Amino acid sequence: MRMIFHCFNLERYIDLPFVCVSLWIFCCQLSHQDCFGRPIASAPDTWFDVLHNKTSKCLNLGSYNYLGFAAADEYCTPHVIQSLKKYSASTCSVRVEGGNTKLHVELEELVARFVGKPAAIVFGMGYATNSAIIPALVGKGGLIISDSLNHNSIVNGARGSGANVQVFQHNNPARLEDVLREQIAAGQPRTHRPWKKIIVIVEGIYSMEGELCNLPEIIAVCKKYKAYTYLDEAHSIGAVGKTGRGVCELLGVDPADIDIMMGTFTKSFGSCGGYIAASKEIIRHLKHTCPAHIYATSMSPPGVQQVISAIKVILGEDGSNRGAKKLAQIRENSNFFRSELQKMGFEVLGDNDSPVMPIMLYNPAKIPAFSRECLRQHVAVVTVAFPATPLLLARARICISASHSREDLAKGLEVISKVGDLVGIKYFPVEHEKTASSEKLKKLQ
Repeated sequence: MRMIFHCFNLERYIDLPFVCVSLWIFCCQLSHQDCFGRPIASAPDTWFDVLHNKTSKCLNLGSYNYLGFAAADEYCTPHVIQSLKKYSASTCSVRVEGGNTKLHVELEELVARFVGKPAAIVFGMGYATNSAIIPALVGKGGLIISDSLNHNSIVNGARGSGANVQVFQHNNPARLEDVLREQIAAGQPRTHRPWKKIIVIVEGIYSMEGELCNLPEIIAVCKKYKAYTYLDEAHSIGAVGKTGRGVCELLGVDPADIDIMMGTFTKSFGSCGGYIAASKEIIRHLKHTCPAHIYATSMSPPGVQQVISAIKVILGEDGSNRGAKKLAQIRENSNFFRSELQKMGFEVLGDNDSPVMPIMLYNPAKIPAFSRECLRQHVAVVTVAFPATPLLLARARICISASHSREDLAKGLEVISKVGDLVGIKYFPVEHEKTASSEKLKKLQ
């Protein structure tokens, strides 16, 4: 390649190292395209059918089915079928015209009660909840301070708002305070006038890291500088907390201290769409100004009913204690699986109680090897590569469900351990090797 560039005198016009790296990335992506977008041919339950040359029954360690509501449920499914017969599959209209049903109103009231806010509004798509809501909350003359690892939906929403966007070091309240102090002192660009509005945006559980937000400390900083707080609970609502109410409950934070609470129904509740919960004034403003409410088709009635039924199960309003059992099970499953992976020598990101646990692969060449070998042994995992993560921080993201039995988890651990040895991603000594080394050291002393 260098000879070609030299012969045609292209070196003066093109950055050769950059081109080489770009081509290498492109070739790497082509070499493992089969590791992404594999179709499934069944409900995303504990075990599901994966299509890859042929149909294989695989252990599902990739879906966000945290509470197991994505498959048939003894309480939810009959109610969903009944709503399908009554309201059909879609309203075929936006909420402000012919798309507002009794179910939509009931869900908004239930969500507000569930998360502990005065009012709520629901949307048909989780991604659009962030990307369309943020521009409706802040605009030109405003300031958005975003965690450096926030989801793409938040990034796009902030970019489209017209507000000035600043980023603080991931999950670091001290760096957040530095940015706030600096920006408040400097004011708006050129004019140096005070900011019209300052919003700090964080996530409850960061989906690529499995980490819990340092919410109490971040709220303390926001209160000190009188900034608004926006909390994205897409991966935490329904999945953590004693009664499933997310990181606020888990970390002992009063929901009244958070101005805007966002969440999705696509994970713990086994449905589609998202919500914003806030004061009645904010929700009224969104209903009159947000494009996702005014122009987008309303949430499917059966999808709405699925969320209503799932929340009632979580709250115990279905007349059983299945919700409490599910919440206890996902916490137990998550902590067990994370602990066992660490004992095996894997580098696992995230915190205890988080059902998301990334296993670091690092080298992009190990992505296809890990993914294909796990699939060959009937374990379906999700691998994450550039550009979703930095080039040399590739990982396999494991998502645990309350529907996983201990036998299912044991099967997953056995396969992942074998593949980890084969691919060479156990970057730390295994537990028994650590014990043997410490005993040997004691004898030498």
